[in-house]
Amino acid sequence: MSFSDPMFKNNELNNKVIVVTGGGSGLGKSMSEYFLSLGAKVVITSRNMEKLNRAKSELMEKTGGDVFPVACDIRNYDEVENLLSKCIEKFGKVDALLNNAAGNFISPTERLSSNAFDTIIDIVLKGTKNCTLAFGKYWIKEKQKATILNIITTYAWTGSGYVVPSAAAKAGVLAMTRSLAVEWSKYGIRLNAIAPGPFPTEGAWDRLLPGDLKEKFDVSKKVPLRRVGEHQELSNLAAYLLSDYSAYINGEVITIDGGEWLQGAGQFNMLEKVPKEMWDMLEMMIRSKKTK
Repeated sequence: MSFSDPMFKNNELNNKVIVVTGGGSGLGKSMSEYFLSLGAKVVITSRNMEKLNRAKSELMEKTGGDVFPVACDIRNYDEVENLLSKCIEKFGKVDALLNNAAGNFISPTERLSSNAFDTIIDIVLKGTKNCTLAFGKYWIKEKQKATILNIITTYAWTGSGYVVPSAAAKAGVLAMTRSLAVEWSKYGIRLNAIAPGPFPTEGAWDRLLPGDLKEKFDVSKKVPLRRVGEHQELSNLAAYLLSDYSAYINGEVITIDGGEWLQGAGQFNMLEKVPKEMWDMLEMMIRSKKTK
C-alpha cells in the first residue's frame, strides 16, 4: 500500500449527495472523483459552465458516477440559493457541503488595488459564508443531519506575507468553522476543516508561479518530508471527514502539509527575496495568462 492509494474502497459514501464548490478543476475535481468512486452523488459548481461540463464528462468516464454540474457565483447569495434548489430538485436532498472554491494573488500588498483585495475576500470568505448559511438554514429547517467541510490553509492561523487577502479570508473561514461547530451541533450539523500545504494543481500553480518561478521557489524544500502532497492524500482525508466514520469529529482543523508550517510559518514569506524588477515581470506574466 502506498500513500497515493485510495484509502476507502467499499462505497463508504454510498448515496450521499455532496456539493463541491470549485469542483470543476484542481483539488475540487480530484476530491469529487474520489467521492464518486465511493458511491456518492456529486454536485460540482463554479462560474464557468463550459469547464463544469468538461469536468462532468471526465468524471463520469473515470467513475461512472452521478455528476451534476451547476453554474454558480458563490459571491452572490441568490445564486447559492438557486444552487441549493437545483440540488434538491435533482436529488431530493443534500448531505454534505465542501467549501473548496478559492482565489489568491501572490503580490506585495501595497501593489494590490482595493478591488483585488475584495475579490479574494468575496470568493473565499463571503462565498463560504453564503454557501454555509444557505445550506445550513435548509438543513435546520428540514431537521436533517449534515456535514460541512471547509478547505483553509495553515497560514489562516500564522498569517503570511504576500498573500494577505487570502490569509485574512481563510482566518475568517477558520473562525466560522469552529464557531458553528459548537452552535449548530445541536441540529446534527458537523463542521470541520482541512488545512493543506502544497498540493500543486496545473491551473492554480501556473497562475500563481508562472514560467520558471516554480523551479526558482521550490516549495518542496520547505517541507520536512521534502515532497509536495499527492491529490489522493487530500481526497482520502476529505472522504473520511465526510463519512460516517468521523461522526465524533467536530470543530477540528486537520493539517496535511508534511510538517511545512512547523518548519517555517508563512507559506509565502520566502518571497521577501524577490526583487522589485521580478515582481514587475511576474505581474505582467500573470496578467497575460488571465487574458488568454
